[in-house]
Formats: sequence, structure tokens, C-alpha cells
Amino acid sequence: MERWNHNIHYHRVVLDAVPVGARTALDVGTGNGLLAVDLRKIVPEVTGIDRDADVLRGARREDPAVHWVQGDVLTQDLAPGSFDVVASVATVHHLPDLAQAFRRFAELTAPGGVVVTIGVARISRPPEALMQVVGAVQHRYLRRRHTFWEHTAPMIWPPAHTYAQVKRVALAELPGARWRLLPMWRYALVWRKHPGPRPQAEPVGD
Repeated sequence: MERWNHNIHYHRVVLDAVPVGARTALDVGTGNGLLAVDLRKIVPEVTGIDRDADVLRGARREDPAVHWVQGDVLTQDLAPGSFDVVASVATVHHLPDLAQAFRRFAELTAPGGVVVTIGVARISRPPEALMQVVGAVQHRYLRRRHTFWEHTAPMIWPPAHTYAQVKRVALAELPGARWRLLPMWRYALVWRKHPGPRPQAEPVGD
């Protein structure tokens, strides 16, 4: 049976943002591990990290080739700049400090790599409410076409922050990031880390 829900629906946004030639990826708050498994299809080395030991036991059965880590991404001993992709789906609202979370994601991203966040937040403005009306229609249509699958990972609802608050913090911590409001109660944030200066050519002697 093909599994579908709102989070799985937006895995494609993450996969489409993966840089060409990416070798390493980190799935933050991997939960049942489905995003890590999808990333593993196009990225050779994938790490899925989550604080919840119970859901990780199930995630390990999804793909033993993924490196599964029980821990907190904010404090776990992970080498800065070691991931070409740092991705999260419906995870950021579980973390205690938005600014700290986005800074940590940037720290872990390799030069030329990408941070991709699919998140949830609270509605506070009319355009957001209108988008979610569209999302409700989309949800009904897609639910008729697919069998809705429920994650076993813990949920937090309602989220602590509004869309506007998350956007403001994210763009302050990740300058140049692209932000999109999505139907079905989600947003997408994509930020590419500057690749750094090109190596200087050696001077040519006379």
C-alpha cells in the first residue's frame, strides 16, 4: 500500500531541492523515517536523527542503509558543515527556539549545500486562511485518491508560532532563503549556503 499524508505529500519539495552531486543528507526529526528513506534513493549517505527511541525502532526497519541516530539535533555531536542537505518535515515547531534551530541547520550545512524545511504554523492573516481553504479542498480530493496513513511520531498542535513569526525568524537567520506558503497547512523554506570563495589560481612565473 502506498502511504500518503500531508507530510509525505511534500517530500517532493525536499527532493527537488537536493543539489546535484549531493553526497550526504540529514533528516532532522526523522520520526518514522520516510523522508530519510526517500533521500537515500538519491543521496548516498543519509542520517536520520530523532529524540524518540520508539519511533526510531520502526524507522530502522524502513532502510538499514540509513544511519539512524537517537538524539537532539541541537546538542548531538555532529560535525559542522558535514551535510549537503539538511532537511526537516513537520519538525521545527517541536524545537524550543526557532532562531537556534535555523542557526544549527545552517551550521551543519556544507558550503554549497541546502537547508529545506517543510513546517507547520498557526494562521494569523487572511491570505494564510485563504490558502488553507484551498488546502482543505485539495485534502479532500487527495484523500479520495490515496489511503491516508498516520505517523506514529508524537504530534504538537496547535503550533506555538504563526506563519509570520516563523518567516521573520527564518529570513533573519537564513538571509536569502526562499519562503512559500503551501496548501494543507504547511510552508516551505529553502536556503542555499554560499559555496565560499573559489581557490585563487597560482601566479604564473615569467
